[in-house]
Amino acid sequence: MNTTQTRSPQPVEICAWSPEWPSQFAVKAKRIRSVLGERAIRIDHVGSTAIQGLAAKPIIDIQISVADLHSIEVLKEEMSVIGYMWRPLNGDLTKRYFREAPGNERTHIHVRALGSWSEQWSLLFRDYMRGHGEEHAPYAELKRALASRYQDDRVAYTEAKSEHLWGIVRRADSWAARTGWQPGPSDA
Repeated sequence: MNTTQTRSPQPVEICAWSPEWPSQFAVKAKRIRSVLGERAIRIDHVGSTAIQGLAAKPIIDIQISVADLHSIEVLKEEMSVIGYMWRPLNGDLTKRYFREAPGNERTHIHVRALGSWSEQWSLLFRDYMRGHGEEHAPYAELKRALASRYQDDRVAYTEAKSEHLWGIVRRADSWAARTGWQPGPSDA
C-alpha cells in the first residue's frame, strides 16, 4: 500500500507570504535538476508561494516541464531518489503529480508537457499576479475565508476558489494579448 495515499489530510492553512519560499524552491529545484538533468526542460516555481506578497498555503509548488508525459517510469525512479513520491491517483490527466515522502516538508510537484495549456496556464497566472499587486488582497481575502470555512476539506476549498481564479485568468489572458506575454526562462 502506498502510504502517501493514506495519510490523514492536514487542515487548510493560509499564511502571509514568506521571503523564505523562493530559497526553499531554489534548494528543491537544484535537487530535481541534479536527478532529471535535461529531461526537465523547465523547472519553475508556480502557485501563490511564487508570487511575492501573496498569502498562500505554506506549500511550495514546482512545475516541471517535460517533452511528454509517457516516460513516467523513469521520472518515478529518479524522483524517488530525492524523496518525492508519484501520486498515481491524481485526477488531473494533464499532469503527473509528485509529493514529498512522509515526514518531509510539504511540496507539490506538477509534471506537465512543455507547451501544453495547463503548463502555460500556471506560468501565465504566476507572471500576471507578480505584476498586478491589486489582485493580491481580494484573492488572499477569499483564500482566508474559504480556509476557515473548509478547513478540513481541501477539495471543497479548491473548488470554491475556481470562479475567482477564472476571473483572474480572463484578466491575465487579456493582459497577455496586449503585452505579447511569453514565458521567461526556466527558474532552474
